[in-house]
Amino acid sequence: MAATTNEALKILTQGTTHVISEKELKEKLELGRPLRVKLGVDPTAPDIHLGHTVAIEKLRQFQELGHIAVLIIGDFTATVGDPTGRSSARPPITREEVLANAETYKAQAFKILDPEKTEVVYNGDWFRKMTYEEVLKLNARVTMQQMMQREDFKKRINEGTEVRLHEIQYPIMQGWDSVMVKSDVELGGTDQMFNNLVGRDLQKEEGMAQQVVILMPLLEGLDGTKKMSKSSKNYIGVAEPATEMVNKIMSTSDELMDRYYTLLLGEDRDSSAHPRDAKLHLARTIATRYHDAEQAEAAIQAWIDKSKDNSAGATDLTISSLPADLTVLSLASAAFEVGFGIKKSNGELKKQSIAPGAIQLNGEKLTDPFAKVELKQGDILRLSKKFTAKLV
Repeated sequence: MAATTNEALKILTQGTTHVISEKELKEKLELGRPLRVKLGVDPTAPDIHLGHTVAIEKLRQFQELGHIAVLIIGDFTATVGDPTGRSSARPPITREEVLANAETYKAQAFKILDPEKTEVVYNGDWFRKMTYEEVLKLNARVTMQQMMQREDFKKRINEGTEVRLHEIQYPIMQGWDSVMVKSDVELGGTDQMFNNLVGRDLQKEEGMAQQVVILMPLLEGLDGTKKMSKSSKNYIGVAEPATEMVNKIMSTSDELMDRYYTLLLGEDRDSSAHPRDAKLHLARTIATRYHDAEQAEAAIQAWIDKSKDNSAGATDLTISSLPADLTVLSLASAAFEVGFGIKKSNGELKKQSIAPGAIQLNGEKLTDPFAKVELKQGDILRLSKKFTAKLV
């Protein structure tokens, strides 16, 4: 049974940061035809991580609701380089490198998208055919004042850092992509708002209906604070082995797990499930998506076995002997005192045990002292290398 407009609207706006505008999106959904939903990617590197997949997941939702996924491979724009968030011009990359990366990128993206229902286009197909006169006419539609509204450009100019003229072309080219593919909706990260709005302006000048802009949040990495990136070494690579994926996901905090559920699975986690079981479900689902069910299950079992190994020599700790409504801090304090007769101050626990990640429940680091904790029989609580307790 097809989703109603309001049901579709709820699904498509879940997890987004900006929809420009929700009213326009509703009107487009009510047109009764498949919408053309654009996502542009510049394959400047062969491998992608889960942070890159947030917008692809949203594209999949549109696809599942019967709309057309238009994946633009920026074989032309990638040779220029998106200046968004950059403190200097990007190093040049050849078209041959871009095309090679694109093949890997598509293979990874199609683990999420249905390739049979995805329209793949290369923006070099139109930009390489443009005459210099056509380029000048396109540039005449945008003012330098508009370009200087970009925070990254303003910042670099104020700091005396050069801004190359070809970088100013990038938002114009991305906007022209929207005209060429006749997009009804464009997806992007929050850092893409300026570029996406240029697309709306150019479509309006062409007498076209303006695209709706949907911006997705930038996914936090494993540290829970910085944007997921290879440079910050806090990423989960799409091409990583299933065991590595599972181990990394199981090391995340409960708060970050909720974010991953929303942005990577497009759903809320089952609040009635134990956090450990919910995290196992998340890890299993993601590992299955990028590998297969067999490899995912083997990785899950390996993690569980490893957690059990940590119980060797553990001291039995009766759950009923601990306070109710436990937080990480109160659990650590009570477990040290009840289980091992050691009294530690809250300040000492925060600084020496919780912040460094020494406190672990079933192999999961508990780094938020005020996070709520639920315990069940058989859980393994690691307080330090020397002290481990088994909940009974």
